Amino acid sequence: MNLKDLHPDNKAVQTTVLFEPNEKVISLQIAKGEQLKEHLTKVPALLVCVSGNAVFSNENGLVVPLQSGAYVKIEENVKHKVDAIDESNFLLIK
Repeated sequence: MNLKDLHPDNKAVQTTVLFEPNEKVISLQIAKGEQLKEHLTKVPALLVCVSGNAVFSNENGLVVPLQSGAYVKIEENVKHKVDAIDESNFLLIK
């Protein structure tokens, strides 16, 4: 999914509630060719790609390409990982 798809109306200013955080907002950078190793989160999270090119995948078979503006909702207690094709920067919202 991409952030621009959340705003289909032709209005100058638009808002959409995407996620209501419970914990924190984290800046995450992954170097080209590196991986955020498979892990679990205890709370739902939202991963937003600010720049770069990466791939999110989880144990349920979900695979999401992540480029600038793309995001994925991460389910709690589902193993997932992120592979950076290029250096990539994200906001992780929990």
